Amino acid sequence: MLYLRLLKESLLFAIDSLVVNKLRTTLSLLGITIGIFSMVSVFTMVDSLENNIRSSISSLGNNVIYVSKMPWDFDPNQPWWDYIRRPHPNLNEFKRLSKKTQNASAVAMVLGGNVTIKYKNNSMSNIEGNGVTNEYNQIWDLLIEKGRYITELESNNGRPVGVIGADIAKNLFGNDNPIGKKIKIKGRKLEVIGVLEKQGESMMGNSNDRKIFMPLQFSRNFFNMRSRSSGAVIMVKSKEGVPLEALTDELTGLMRSLRKLKPKVKNNFALNELSMISQGFDQIFGVINIAGFVIGIFSILVGGFSIANIMFVSVKERTSMIGIQKSLGAKNFFILFQFLFESIFLCLIGGAVGLFLIFIMTLIMTHAADFPVSLGINNIMLGLGLSASIGIISGIIPSFRASRLDPVEAIRAN
Repeated sequence: MLYLRLLKESLLFAIDSLVVNKLRTTLSLLGITIGIFSMVSVFTMVDSLENNIRSSISSLGNNVIYVSKMPWDFDPNQPWWDYIRRPHPNLNEFKRLSKKTQNASAVAMVLGGNVTIKYKNNSMSNIEGNGVTNEYNQIWDLLIEKGRYITELESNNGRPVGVIGADIAKNLFGNDNPIGKKIKIKGRKLEVIGVLEKQGESMMGNSNDRKIFMPLQFSRNFFNMRSRSSGAVIMVKSKEGVPLEALTDELTGLMRSLRKLKPKVKNNFALNELSMISQGFDQIFGVINIAGFVIGIFSILVGGFSIANIMFVSVKERTSMIGIQKSLGAKNFFILFQFLFESIFLCLIGGAVGLFLIFIMTLIMTHAADFPVSLGINNIMLGLGLSASIGIISGIIPSFRASRLDPVEAIRAN
């Protein structure tokens, strides 16, 4: 009951201080508010950006190994020309891997490049054309809005059919149904058999809206698989319950066997996985979080000095009251916690205002900028925890001095 009464009195004193000295208190709390706003807003933006990027990365497949010419994480000790001279994965390697791998649930191959698509008088350039095998849809689930996906027979025979993105369908065909229509790619006709759902661009820039998917055998009419600039990639999805490490080890052995590499010869291929990208982003976000902490801590320190100043003034103004309380039997710890709790409450008010401003900012950005931003519970707890900590640090010295006042001299003070 004593501590509850102490909390109640401290809260009342804090409110009274706010009401009586509005301008002074507002200016003092402004530092805490700005500090919490600066620090937590940076953390909130970084967390939201990180969540969006990681969501985009996860859409690439967390359980997929990409067999390609170039690694996503370069070895600084290996000359760049060693990477350039590497051969691209080829169709024979794809077929052999599909037959021999025991840890994969699906193996697909993709070959791509930019193309120009024409339909009557309409055309679109810089479209990402993808020649894929039938298994591609087992690794990346292409959401079909109209029509269907490429069949195994069409894939094996290289039939001139394709599935187009939503932006291509809208710009080339308008309100007409694209299914069954013939488009031209580098002079060759291709029948549209499917249209993908509208996806929108992710944080990684990955979107199917401006892509076209066609059988790999057909795409070889205008994509040279043996070219140095070829983007041929074999995608291998692990079976459920099989860790990527086991799949990586298996693919390493199979690829070295297919390319007849001697034991001491380095791999002339790369096995990439999404963890390589995630590790790079971990470092970037770590630096940004440190920068945000440094920016906010200086503002909070200024606010802390302001709170300390207002507490010293508050102790001086209430010196007589402290003397009366002590003469009536109030203990030193009662006086100390009374002012210390007041300091904490003042800082919590400033922190709460800062968090409220961040919440308003997240609503504006989410609806106006079409960028999902959310104030997480961890950032709320961080803001309130920092506010309370600054309240303790700023109020401990004034509170200690107040608790040590002599009651007789305190009562005589004006």
